Amino acid sequence: MSTQTKSAFTELMYARKSIRKYDADYKLSKEEISEMLTDAMTAPSTSNQQPWRFIAITDESAKKELRGMAYNQEQVETASVVIAVLGDANFHEQAEKINQLSVDAGVMTPEVAVAQTEGSVKLYSGVPVEARRSLAMYDAGLVSMQLLLAAKDRGLDSVVMGGFNKDAFAKAYELPENEFPIVLIAIGKGTGLPRGTSRLSVDDVVKFV
Repeated sequence: MSTQTKSAFTELMYARKSIRKYDADYKLSKEEISEMLTDAMTAPSTSNQQPWRFIAITDESAKKELRGMAYNQEQVETASVVIAVLGDANFHEQAEKINQLSVDAGVMTPEVAVAQTEGSVKLYSGVPVEARRSLAMYDAGLVSMQLLLAAKDRGLDSVVMGGFNKDAFAKAYELPENEFPIVLIAIGKGTGLPRGTSRLSVDDVVKFV
């Protein structure tokens, strides 16, 4: 058995737990929320298309309304912010903008940017919407996990909620047809203890070949 000391990052992963009780008086600024999301968005994505979109909900009346859509989950109202993670099924429409950012950063030539953009638009325009939605959902999972860790790294707590009325949410926030809600993530200063959980062992879930 390895006796290697765990890195700070590994300790962070083990320290992160789902918390459902929050200090309702603890506030996060727009700048703090933006910094967490910026860190989270370093996550990988399909062809670097970054099909995630977010709504950061801090307004007290909006959180109260959202609590009703989220089957009365207390943390929706008491957490400092609820991040709605959305998927964009038309993510390929951002290809030109994303590739131009890479050109501006000096990590891609203009010629490669044009080729990448044309390739992405051609490829994903021919993919069924449901398949693009699936890709967006997968990538949303990657960015969501990084958001949880970014929050914990700042001494904050979080919990992911898949249980909410997605149709009501889409209507309330007037989402365009190509955007759809995936999960809600509550972030704030936790006051409760995490519920004890266990994990299956590597032997239970891994096959070495």
